[in-house]
Amino acid sequence: MAIEIKAPSFPESVADGTVATWHKKPGEAVKRDDLIVDIETDKVVLEVLAEADGVLGAIVAEEGATVLSNQVLGSIEEGGAAAAAPAAAAAPAATAAAAPAAADGEDDPIAAPAARKLAEENGINIASVAGTGKGGRVTKEDVVAAVAAKKAAPAAAPAKAAAPSAAAPVFAAGDRIEKRVPMTRVRATVAKRLVEAQSNMAMLTTFNEVDMTEVMALRSKYKDLFEKSHNGVRLGFMSFFVKAATEALKRFPAVNASIDGGDIVYHGYADIGVAVSSDRGLVVPVLRNAELMSLAEIEGGIATFGKKARDGKLSMDEMTGGTFTITNGGTFGSMMSTPIVNPPQAAILGMHNIIQRPMAINGQVVIRPMMYLALSYDHRLIDGKEAVTFLVTIKNLLEDPARLLLDI
Repeated sequence: MAIEIKAPSFPESVADGTVATWHKKPGEAVKRDDLIVDIETDKVVLEVLAEADGVLGAIVAEEGATVLSNQVLGSIEEGGAAAAAPAAAAAPAATAAAAPAAADGEDDPIAAPAARKLAEENGINIASVAGTGKGGRVTKEDVVAAVAAKKAAPAAAPAKAAAPSAAAPVFAAGDRIEKRVPMTRVRATVAKRLVEAQSNMAMLTTFNEVDMTEVMALRSKYKDLFEKSHNGVRLGFMSFFVKAATEALKRFPAVNASIDGGDIVYHGYADIGVAVSSDRGLVVPVLRNAELMSLAEIEGGIATFGKKARDGKLSMDEMTGGTFTITNGGTFGSMMSTPIVNPPQAAILGMHNIIQRPMAINGQVVIRPMMYLALSYDHRLIDGKEAVTFLVTIKNLLEDPARLLLDI
């Protein structure tokens, strides 16, 4: 009995998806809840799992194909796993018997078109496959058995591990070759949105610097106790910035607003997007109602987002919305940058590297840990004075963290 493999139901904000990776090949045995195929959307990668035990049948939507919600991707032949096992067991002997014939330089055997295509896709020499069809014809089932035997070979795993990543080719010195790979859907969407933001928004950036002495001292003093008190959650710098941002957003509601047509929408909550780096590019999961969260809750949420981003497990809901964004280029060594606003938001805060620099304090030159801050904002909605004062407020809150507790 054939069971259809279908694309997931996409949310209203997602029109379609792209078949990213098939994790199983036709004829390969699958078990219920095995990962079959990844569908990449504009925001996240959705996993499609097997609904029953069996053998993967024909693939309808190949990698790179654009698919709609609930579209048929392929099928699973239910209960076919038991039939595939004897064929796989017989494959080594069949392959060994066919090897001398190939070595003798005989012409390619007669093979069905589907068998040739499957052999090419799996790197199988069609001449090495013993045909069981009429007149020695190589059938698709013969190739499936050869593929199973190849997977079982001990040498297969190292060869696969050594294969270079298609997304990040490695070239030897002096190479003058080029490799063209399709842009991932996430990367293409990010590129499109960034260009639209610069084209449709009156975007400006204002800068300031913050002395991180007090925050670093507070973190150094309490980080061990903090971790013990909050079940292993580590105290970082991002939670201080999120708390400072939520407090500043209360005082400057226009920075937390958005433009919708001819209207300004003021949000009575602070959903803070935190930029996280992943193998698929930069993603921005959202901390909901961050203004109500403690430092521990913020740090725990960010840590969870980071792990999910690395594992490709972020959900569509976690990636949707947001009223303000914080990005930290300092983790990669950036000293200064001009972040791009993520529409329909009105502003984004950029953190940077902490550098020990000489500063004039009360007429004395002292060395202090300094960080440059950047606030990019939509000048259609936020005036320059408002943007500068907002950034100064964040600076003041961070340089005297007690203000965050006293709400002053």
